[in-house]
Amino acid sequence: MDLSQKAYINMIEEISLNAWPSHKIELYDGWLLRFSHNYTHRTNSVSQVGVSHIDVEDKITYCEQVYEMWHTPVIFKISPLIDPSFDELLAKKGYEIEHITENLVMDLQDFRPFPVEHVEYEFYGRNSNLPSIVSYPGNIIVQLRDRITDDWMHGLFNLNGTTNPTLRRIVPSMYHAIPKETIVASIEIDGRMVASGLGILDRDHVGVYAIYVDPSCRKKHFARAIVSTIIAEAQKKGYHHAYLQCVQGNAIARHLYESLGFHHLYNYWFRVKKMY
Repeated sequence: MDLSQKAYINMIEEISLNAWPSHKIELYDGWLLRFSHNYTHRTNSVSQVGVSHIDVEDKITYCEQVYEMWHTPVIFKISPLIDPSFDELLAKKGYEIEHITENLVMDLQDFRPFPVEHVEYEFYGRNSNLPSIVSYPGNIIVQLRDRITDDWMHGLFNLNGTTNPTLRRIVPSMYHAIPKETIVASIEIDGRMVASGLGILDRDHVGVYAIYVDPSCRKKHFARAIVSTIIAEAQKKGYHHAYLQCVQGNAIARHLYESLGFHHLYNYWFRVKKMY
C-alpha cells in the first residue's frame, strides 16, 4: 500500500466515524471505545485512531473489562491501517472474525445514474434545495428530506427489524447526532415506508448508508433508485466522490453498486470475543 492510498483509506475511516456516531464513546490512549448496546458492530467496537503508549496486552484487558461491564461482546475493528500483528494477537486470544466488509468508492465522473422521469420541488420549510420527489421508470417515487424525522426512523426500524425497546429509544439520538448535512430518502407504498437510504456529506464525499428494502419489494429497482438519487443530489451540491460499505458475500448489492460506478478500495472486519 503506497502512502497516498493509505492516506485516502485513513480519510474514509475518519468520515465514516463522523457519519455514524455511537450512543457513548471513550477515548483511551489512541483507541476509541464505542458503546451502543450492540446495535451494530461499527457502533459498538474499538477503533485505533491515534498513537498508543500503554502496553497492548494491558489495553486489551482493559477493553474486555469495560465491555463486560456493558454486557456486550468486546469487538475490535481491523482495517488495513492496523499492524497485522495486532490482528494475529487477537486471533491467538480466541477472537473470531465477523462481518468482513468491503469499502467501495466512486469518482462521480464515473457515476452511471438511474434515468429520472420527473422531479418535483417543494421549497416550503426547506433550506437544502433538495427536490421533494424524484420519479423513475416503473412508477418508482423517491421522497427526499433534508433531515431525519421520527417517521423515517420508525420506518427504518420496521425495515431492519429493530424491536428491542432500548435500541428503539437510543438509536434515534445516534442518527440525530450526525454532525454533517444529510440527504434522507425513502419510498412509500400506501403510506408505508418500503425502502430507505441516507446520504451523509463530508469532505467532498457523500457516504451512502441505511439502504434497506422490504422483502416484498425486492427486484423492483428500489435500492438503485434511492442510491442513484442520493448520489445525484450530492453531485448537484458540488460533491465529487462517494463511498459506501457492503457486507462481503452480498453479491446482489455488490453488483448494484458496481453498475452505478463504485469500485472496491479495501476491506475491514471485526474480531469478536464473547464475554458471557
